[in-house]
Amino acid sequence: MTLQTYLTEKNKLVESCLDQWLPREDAEPAKLHQAMRYSLFAGGKRIRPILTIAAAEAVDGDISKVLPAATALELIHTYSLIHDDLPAMDDDDYRRGRLSNHKMFGEATAILAGDALLTFAFELLVRESIGAGVEAEKITFALLELSSAAGTFGMIGGQAMDLSAEGQKVNLDGLETIHKCKTGALLRAAVRIGAGVSGANQEQLQALTSYAESLGLAFQIKDDILDIEGDSQKLGKQAGSDLLKDKSTYPSILGLQEAKRLLNQQIDNSLQSADIFAEKGKILRDIALFVRDREF
Repeated sequence: MTLQTYLTEKNKLVESCLDQWLPREDAEPAKLHQAMRYSLFAGGKRIRPILTIAAAEAVDGDISKVLPAATALELIHTYSLIHDDLPAMDDDDYRRGRLSNHKMFGEATAILAGDALLTFAFELLVRESIGAGVEAEKITFALLELSSAAGTFGMIGGQAMDLSAEGQKVNLDGLETIHKCKTGALLRAAVRIGAGVSGANQEQLQALTSYAESLGLAFQIKDDILDIEGDSQKLGKQAGSDLLKDKSTYPSILGLQEAKRLLNQQIDNSLQSADIFAEKGKILRDIALFVRDREF
């Protein structure tokens, strides 16, 4: 199976679960539920839930048992995007080629939509995992991984550090710390949850953790490169926004060519970490190459 076929197939599966489990648009409070769905179904890559599924498959897991956690990851990722776009944060008018949530529904509803997605993620994970027959200790593992990745030592902490760094000179170690939290933590959790819920042994879990940590840095480096070289239409947002906001990025610190070299190094690390899974790790390796070569 080609990666594109795999991504399309798993994207449809994740979208179906999200549509089934999320409150309907006409359920009261209708405006809130419309705002939640507006951002959730805005055409994202679904890379986090797909990584959860791919990690489960690499250790012979049952996909149906990781789908609740996979979809919960997408809810948390989407809430973070809604909040990141707010005027008090990154102040972006567009996301994925259309108006950002606060421009469509107003700031108050956008804040509440983000809050609702975050809260519902944990409800969905527990309820649907129980329904899928996942053991209690594995649900607890997933909850701990997800809450830690989303919290002050994960995504939220990374966003706080990123905001504080605007207009400041940040060195390479500082930038890496920001993005290990802001971008890398959820990617790491996605892979670890897929493996852990599927009963991975310690060697497998460590290999997948290393894979995800390198992939998370590569993902952010590529984002920074695309902000310089990317096509605004393909990106769904204005290229060059990091430069306008005077944000420290890998190209601004290292230069564009050195940033590309570091990107390739992190991708190589991911590929090597996935080698222990042989043929069952093919999709994980293909995803790493996709992150390196993507145009959006």
